[in-house]
Amino acid sequence: MSNQKWLKGAIVLGLSFFISVLLIKPIGVSTQFSVLSGIVHSTMDQSVIKEDSERETGYKSTNAYYDKSDGKLAKSIKNPINYDFIFVLAIPLGSFIGHATRNKKEDELYSEDVCKIDNNKGFIQKYLPSFIGGFLLLYGARLADGCTSGHMMSGMMQSSVSGYVFAGVVFAVAIPTAILVKKFKY
Repeated sequence: MSNQKWLKGAIVLGLSFFISVLLIKPIGVSTQFSVLSGIVHSTMDQSVIKEDSERETGYKSTNAYYDKSDGKLAKSIKNPINYDFIFVLAIPLGSFIGHATRNKKEDELYSEDVCKIDNNKGFIQKYLPSFIGGFLLLYGARLADGCTSGHMMSGMMQSSVSGYVFAGVVFAVAIPTAILVKKFKY
């Protein structure tokens, strides 16, 4: 893949984050997984979230996790159609558009030179490790009350010290892990 394409992608990503922060708020997505699970939970147990006119958010919850920050999460669960939820729904849509419009010839060259995908593996062998890794990353992000995009990308853009620390730790762990995985794989 040419450096010029990488640079165009970086500029588009940077502008997207800049426009988001300028017009709306910093980008973050992991909270929306909590909103989705809260929607499912409140559908099964309708008493978990109640309206509360004494609170600024207008909602309270019997679940301590949903009730954090004066019921902000409870409010998002009751009113999920907002910027954050639409942004999360747009992620797979954007991925599909990118996949549909990619240069297939350049993709084949890139795959042969760099990725060396083993197409003899079954579906589970191919995708289960990535799913487990993604699940662990998301679980850890929710334990920390944040997410990778919120801490690293939006955090660094706002000159947050924790954003820089998080990014440094991510790369300090990811690079040796990738080297080890490649070594054991081949």
